[in-house]
Amino acid sequence: MARMTMIEAVRSAMDVSMGRDDDVVVFGEDVGYFGGVFRATQGLQSKYGKTRCFDAPINESGILGTAIGMAAYGLKPCVEIQFADYMYPAYDQITQEAARIRYRSNGDFTCPIVVRMPTGGGIFGGQTHSQSPEALFTHVCGLKVVVPSNPHDAKGLLIAAIEDPDPVMFLEPKRLYNGPFDGHHERPVTPWSKHELGEVPEGHYTIPIGKAEIRRPGSAVTVVAYGTMVHVALAAAEETGIDAEVIDLRSLLPLDLDTIVESVKKTGRCVVVHEATLTSGFGAEVVSLIQEHCFYNLEAPVVRVTGWDTPYPHAQEWDYFPGPGRVGRALKEVMEG
Repeated sequence: MARMTMIEAVRSAMDVSMGRDDDVVVFGEDVGYFGGVFRATQGLQSKYGKTRCFDAPINESGILGTAIGMAAYGLKPCVEIQFADYMYPAYDQITQEAARIRYRSNGDFTCPIVVRMPTGGGIFGGQTHSQSPEALFTHVCGLKVVVPSNPHDAKGLLIAAIEDPDPVMFLEPKRLYNGPFDGHHERPVTPWSKHELGEVPEGHYTIPIGKAEIRRPGSAVTVVAYGTMVHVALAAAEETGIDAEVIDLRSLLPLDLDTIVESVKKTGRCVVVHEATLTSGFGAEVVSLIQEHCFYNLEAPVVRVTGWDTPYPHAQEWDYFPGPGRVGRALKEVMEG
């Protein structure tokens, strides 16, 4: 089986999809000749031509508006927003048009688009290249929201997203592009070539959107995470010696609530981890659902470990970024509760 970085896995997903279906088109800022700022689309234009992989103006609203029109016509656009931080000009098109086409047309039209966007921090990108806006999408009916944590899932989920008849927001944690970063910025990162989840089939396969995965079984406490925070949570569990069960959500909308509930009812304790700001972050929704479904099984209050309620601070990156030390302290807190 091939070994791929997450960038290569994402590129392979688009390549496989374009090869199987002539209606799949890829476009965005610098994604054609240049191959994208992270080289995720490198080689696709030379292979499939300028009508199927092409550059767009620096106009995120225009990119999404064009994609929606293409989708209504019958194409399957997979567009790239260069950084998740740049999606705000396109938010109206995403939420008011793409998300509602199926409903407002009574099912006569669907909107099979994928919006890829590198998300999160850990690269010293500062306040305009480090944001995690996933909760702004999970609040919108009609969207699906996916955040992979490894190359194997990234490819399978992206192919599933491209084949989905409805709009999918596909957030790619850019700190994971080249390796499973566990929050220890002072250490070299293990490359995906030396990690089991760096093994990626070269052909077509899909991973169901809406199905979580247990990355580490345990019985003492449940840790719910997604994206980069999955690897941080695994490191925290290992370093504290606490028998934590780590759930990788993979998909935020739809959410695999059954897996979360089953785990929390077993452990009686829970820590929710995400990189985005605390207030109104997706973790608040997870905590609310756990309270509704697992209240009489809880042995301690559910704890969140998140980014601060501030703009992303370039000078204090590793204080803001939830690392294994902060997650480990939360695990100890709930165990003592």
